[in-house]
Amino acid sequence: MNLFKQSAIAMAVAGSMLLTGCMSTGGGYNGGYYGNQPPPPPQGQQGQPQQQGGMSKTSKGALIGAAIGAAAGLLSGGDATERRQRALVGVGVGGLTGGAIGAYQDRQEKILRERTAGSGVDVVRQGDNITLNMPSGITFGFDSSNLDPGFYPVLDNVANTLQEYNQTIIEVAGHTDSVGTDSYNQALSERRANAVGNYLMSRGVMRDRFIIVGAGESRPIASNDTESGRAQNRRVEITLVPVRS
Repeated sequence: MNLFKQSAIAMAVAGSMLLTGCMSTGGGYNGGYYGNQPPPPPQGQQGQPQQQGGMSKTSKGALIGAAIGAAAGLLSGGDATERRQRALVGVGVGGLTGGAIGAYQDRQEKILRERTAGSGVDVVRQGDNITLNMPSGITFGFDSSNLDPGFYPVLDNVANTLQEYNQTIIEVAGHTDSVGTDSYNQALSERRANAVGNYLMSRGVMRDRFIIVGAGESRPIASNDTESGRAQNRRVEITLVPVRS
């Protein structure tokens, strides 16, 4: 067999091995697990992180967090925000322009800081957007999407402010740590976001203003390698975006 044929066969074998290796890693949403998988461990459970391709999920989460930085802000994207803005204009909510946008958010930010002081809620300002970071330790019980009744007064204050400042789109986003499967964490983040959004709606905040999303474990703000980091990643964020005319 000449050298050319030997090289061609070697390349074909290598390509076949590479394809087989890629197929064995699975697929689905965000590298998640589907099909006949064992029941996932509860959110926040301690234990060894699952290994994926030689790198633990917690290590991957730390890299993601380093790339994203604070990670506060809109997850739903410009298209969803634009659709929600058109809906609000359609029901008579006026838009803001120019310097009025910053002044409006300045006033709302000040009131939100006053009304959430001492509650454990972190108020973050990024440009014209305001994000309320609500750790799960004060909002939900362990592995639960039922709101802690002790947090109702804080959410009531938030709801009152959102009604007073009604020229904003409200994105409620749920987040988890990396313990458990991707699919389990995604579903939990969605349930928790819906719990917060539904509570605010029940207190009179207009339904048309809401975008409710779950990010699962994909947007960590701290390393998932430590319990303190995982606790920071288990959170719900409410981001307020001004309606522009």
